[in-house]
Amino acid sequence: MNRVARVAVGAFVFACVLSSVVALAGSARAQQLPQRPPTGGAVGTLPDREALNSGTVTVITAPIGGPMSVMGSDMAAVLDEGESLRVLPILGRGSAQNLIDIIMLKNIDMGFVTTDALEFVKTEYNIPDIAQRVRYIAQLFHNDVHIVARREIRSLEDLNGRRVFAERSIGLPAARTIFRRLGIRADIDSQTDPTGGLQKLIDGQGDAWIASVSKDAPIIKGIKNEGGRLHLLTIPYDHALQDIYLPSSFSSEEYPNLVPPGTKVETVAASTVLMVYNWPENSERYRRTARFVDALFGKIQVLQSPPRHPKWRDTVLSAPVQGLVRFKAAQEWLDGARTMQSPGQDANPAEFRKFLDERKAQARMSPDEAARLYSDFLKWQRSREPR
Repeated sequence: MNRVARVAVGAFVFACVLSSVVALAGSARAQQLPQRPPTGGAVGTLPDREALNSGTVTVITAPIGGPMSVMGSDMAAVLDEGESLRVLPILGRGSAQNLIDIIMLKNIDMGFVTTDALEFVKTEYNIPDIAQRVRYIAQLFHNDVHIVARREIRSLEDLNGRRVFAERSIGLPAARTIFRRLGIRADIDSQTDPTGGLQKLIDGQGDAWIASVSKDAPIIKGIKNEGGRLHLLTIPYDHALQDIYLPSSFSSEEYPNLVPPGTKVETVAASTVLMVYNWPENSERYRRTARFVDALFGKIQVLQSPPRHPKWRDTVLSAPVQGLVRFKAAQEWLDGARTMQSPGQDANPAEFRKFLDERKAQARMSPDEAARLYSDFLKWQRSREPR
């Protein structure tokens, strides 16, 4: 065998040996790595993979500290039906981001969203058909818009050209919506976190701080307001806001540090709804959500009882949300229960405004009177909600 032939044979033998070594190494590594069984395959005595996935829904809530995260945990506990229904709460980044996540993230079924977040996302991200991309299941409770301002800021108009802290997760949607509709041009800082923004206001580095949160919010009740340098600013129940917001007020009992004794400060509140992606009716995601709706509506009385979060008691399943379509399975559930309901229970901002207009009361009614009337109306409505 000549030299060239010997070299060729040697190279071939080396290649074969090297290939065998690589194959053996790959086989050994593959044996060391955990292997996911085929879809639906059994893993010991664990539940069937397909059955487990088909019974699980995800709901995106909000950072720990507010009612949304607690109510998500309540749903996980009360609505659990083993493999047939399991609720997985996920901590989100606030109402606006929740809406974006419902539309864009593959693993999110539904979430907590305030009604003013729809206009904010529609405007900020140029999504004119946003109301067609989502559906709502039920209106849950209201978030009151708090504007903590320096003493010399006496009206919303005084915020023109002023520095206002409105962090994205709790204040920016309300700030953008209210200011745009009322023609207020403030310098909004949305980058500073909520606690940091409030501290900067206290330190004199800004003029106001905005948060859309439930009443009696600890972060606001905890403000040490020495010398009365700060106060809660009035937000009038202006006609320009009435298709989104409802009238509300803060009392000195709720915020003795920011409201003078025996007085009230008028504000507006946005509805918080449980929103879901507009799943096609023949899809697995639709069927999962429909099972969730049956459990939620069927067990609402349990959720509205101690030890569950008290905000559940503000939930009125039949209340419509203006500008949105209810998830079909939820509407069908309500239609099935309609024979047990008394007429006149539905109420939203548009219905309440119509209620005022029909009585020729809106023009001569003060914000305080409107708030009292709506509060009484909600109490009457809840008393008639079927159990």
